[in-house]
Amino acid sequence: MNILLLGSGGREHALAEALSRSRHTQQLFIAPGNAGTAQCGHNITIKPTDFEAVRQVVLDHHIDLVVVGPEEPLVLGIVDFFINDTALQRVQIIGPSKEAARLEGSKDFAKAFMQRHEIPTASYKSFDAANWKLALDYIEDHPLPVVIKADGLAAGKGVLICETREQARAAVQTILCDQTFGHAGNTIVIEQFLNGIEISVFVLTNGKGYMLLPEAKDYKRIGEGDIGLNTGGMGAVSPVPFFDNTLRQKITERIIEPTIRGIAEEAMHYVGFVFFGLMICDGEPYVIEYNCRMGDPETEVVIPRMEEDIVELFTRLNSPEAFRITIQTTPLAAVTTMAVSQGYPGSYCVGKAISGLIPMETPGFIFHAGTRFESDNQVVTAGGRVLAVTALAASIPAAAEAARKILQHIHFEGMYFRRDIGYEFGASGIR
Repeated sequence: MNILLLGSGGREHALAEALSRSRHTQQLFIAPGNAGTAQCGHNITIKPTDFEAVRQVVLDHHIDLVVVGPEEPLVLGIVDFFINDTALQRVQIIGPSKEAARLEGSKDFAKAFMQRHEIPTASYKSFDAANWKLALDYIEDHPLPVVIKADGLAAGKGVLICETREQARAAVQTILCDQTFGHAGNTIVIEQFLNGIEISVFVLTNGKGYMLLPEAKDYKRIGEGDIGLNTGGMGAVSPVPFFDNTLRQKITERIIEPTIRGIAEEAMHYVGFVFFGLMICDGEPYVIEYNCRMGDPETEVVIPRMEEDIVELFTRLNSPEAFRITIQTTPLAAVTTMAVSQGYPGSYCVGKAISGLIPMETPGFIFHAGTRFESDNQVVTAGGRVLAVTALAASIPAAAEAARKILQHIHFEGMYFRRDIGYEFGASGIR
C-alpha cells in the first residue's frame, strides 16, 4: 500500500524507518520530513496542518494509509476532515477525532474526563480569565509546591511548578492575564504537585480495545543529573526496570482500561496511539497527562524494540482479532540520547553542517529530529533537538554506552548531549 506519514521530527524518522521495512509498504511519503526520512521514502514539502494540501497529496499518490505523527493536526481536526470528505473516506488515518484529541489539546477537558471515569490523577481546579481573582484566592490556601498549567497546547512550555506563592501568583498573571501562551492560556489548571518517578506508557487502540506497546522513561532536563531547564526530551530508555508485573497490572486496571472504556462510553472516534504520561508515587500510578500520539524521544526507543510489522498493527485495528495478539518485543534494551544545538532550550542557531552520519560498526539508529539538506546535499541543523541516537544492547548501561560511542563520531558546531541518560539504572557517563 501507499502510505503518507505527517511530521518532521525524530519520532517521524523512527516511524518512517519502521514503515519502510514493512512488507505491505509499496511507497512511503513523508510530509514534510527531514534529511533522515529522505532515506526511508519521498519527502513532500507541505505543512501537516494544511489539510487541503494533505488531501491533494493523498489523491495524487493514491494513498491508502495516513499516519499522523505530531499533535497539532489532530487537535485541529485532520481526522474529522478525512471522515467528512467523500474522496478521503476510503483512506485509513491513524489518529483520534478533534473531540477525542482534546484529551491532549485541553488539560481541563482531560482532567474532567479522568474525574468522570475515576482515573487516578492529581487533584485540581480550573479557572478562566474572568475568574483570575478566584485563582489567586485558591492559591493562597493550596499546599506548596503547586503546578499551574496552560489549558491548551503551548509547545511543551505551558507547565510551571511553583515553589512559593509569589511564583504561583506570577504564573497566574503570566498565563491567564498576560496571555503569554496566547489562546492556550485562556484557561488554567491549578494542580496538586505529585512527587515520584515518571514513566511513559503507550497503547494502540480503535477506541474499544487496545494493544500495549513497550514502556519508556524520558529525561526532560537539559543538564546531567536531571538539572536545569525542561526540554522536549534529552533521551529515553526502554524497558523501564521498575515496570514490573505488579505495576503493569495497576496501570492496566486503574488507568488504561478505564480510559478506553471512557472513550467508548463517550462515543469518541479514536483509532491510534494513546500516550499515558504517568507519575509513580510510592508504587501507585497517577496520570499526569494524555497525549494523542507517540512521544518524542520515547518513539525512538519504543519502535526499535517492537518486532511486529507496524503496518500490520495499523491494519489490524479494523479487525475483530486486533486485540487478541501480543506485541512481540525484543528482550534487548534501547537507549536514545539526543544531540541538541548550543543554547537549546533557549535561543539557538541553525544551518550548522553535520558530519559523521555514515553507518557505524556499533549497532543502532541515527534518527534525525531537526535536520535539512543544503543545496549541495550537505545535512545541516534545523532545530534545537537535532539527532536522536538509539542503540540496543543486553542492558541499559550497555545500550547507553553504545549510543555515546556513536555520538562520538558525529559533529556539528555547538553540539551538546547528556552523557548520563539511564544513569539511575546503572549507566555511567563517559567524560
